[in-house]
Amino acid sequence: MGLFQRVARARLASQVIRRLRRAGVADARYHSATFSVRFTPEGDPVPTVLRLDGLLAQRGRGRRARVDRFVGGFLRHPGLPATWEEAKPLLRPVLRGATTPADVSAPLSRPALPFLSEFVVVDHPDTMTYVAADHGWGVEPGEVFAAARANLSAATLVGSATEPMVVQFVDDGDAYWTSHLLLDGWLAGLAGQVGGRPVAFAPERGSLLVTADGSDHLPRLFAQAEAAYLDSPRAITPMAYVSDDTGRTVPYQAGRGSPYEICVRRAEAVLAAKEYARQAEQLPLAAELLIADDGRTRALWPKDEPALLPKADEVQFGDTIRPWSEVEPHLTPTPLTPRRWHGEAWPG
Repeated sequence: MGLFQRVARARLASQVIRRLRRAGVADARYHSATFSVRFTPEGDPVPTVLRLDGLLAQRGRGRRARVDRFVGGFLRHPGLPATWEEAKPLLRPVLRGATTPADVSAPLSRPALPFLSEFVVVDHPDTMTYVAADHGWGVEPGEVFAAARANLSAATLVGSATEPMVVQFVDDGDAYWTSHLLLDGWLAGLAGQVGGRPVAFAPERGSLLVTADGSDHLPRLFAQAEAAYLDSPRAITPMAYVSDDTGRTVPYQAGRGSPYEICVRRAEAVLAAKEYARQAEQLPLAAELLIADDGRTRALWPKDEPALLPKADEVQFGDTIRPWSEVEPHLTPTPLTPRRWHGEAWPG
């Protein structure tokens, strides 16, 4: 991260903390590693964490007013609704990276796609609050997830395409378009509007791109999705997704020799590298994951040290490089998310 970006982040955090202190909050603190401000609302034993990446993404004039609205939303809604009846109509599902920041209380989540998890939020007019695993509503997690999905609009498009085209859904803060990928059958239902089997990209929270499989648009969208994913503070995934035979959203597959083979492999590698890097910020012994030009991945095992290795195509130890399949039998899997493997000594 460059100096100017660090300064911009710190300046925005200072504005948020000043707004909180004007409202009487005395313990607000900035955590630069997770780009968040943490404080404890009056009468609430659980700290609230304000993630600031969305605010930073909103450029232009009027930032002070946006900060006031953002913080005001949390002050008006300092925690989760007290009862299930109050919470149920406000729930929404969101698709996010699987790595949970160290300073966020355990959120309710479940695996959704490779390196991505489904979380649930309470949708307020000015902000949203992640639902904690210990929400206290007296209902099972499955019921919470089901209610959140049921509250999505499941909007459909009108008209039909006479040739393959690109449809872009831009989120105004209320539509949760990227979350629609969690609804079984929704993506497949866009076939008539994009002119073929729908392929979707959700590079960041405010944008969902859909085109037809095999169209001339597809290679460009792989590149566009990667650029948006790497540039956005609200990134989700650079990968492409389709519906399987049951209507469930799954990663797009490209067989050997396909014109999209390298595109798919690189998108998978970019997502893995970023999620593993986020995890490594709070994990001692975490080994680095590198990406080759053709999308192959390589885990770097520091010499003469134990390591927590990310899944990769190959592993490098000093000048020695071996395929993952040769090294994995000597490793111990861990329960970490994303999954890592513990290695005590190089099996040389």
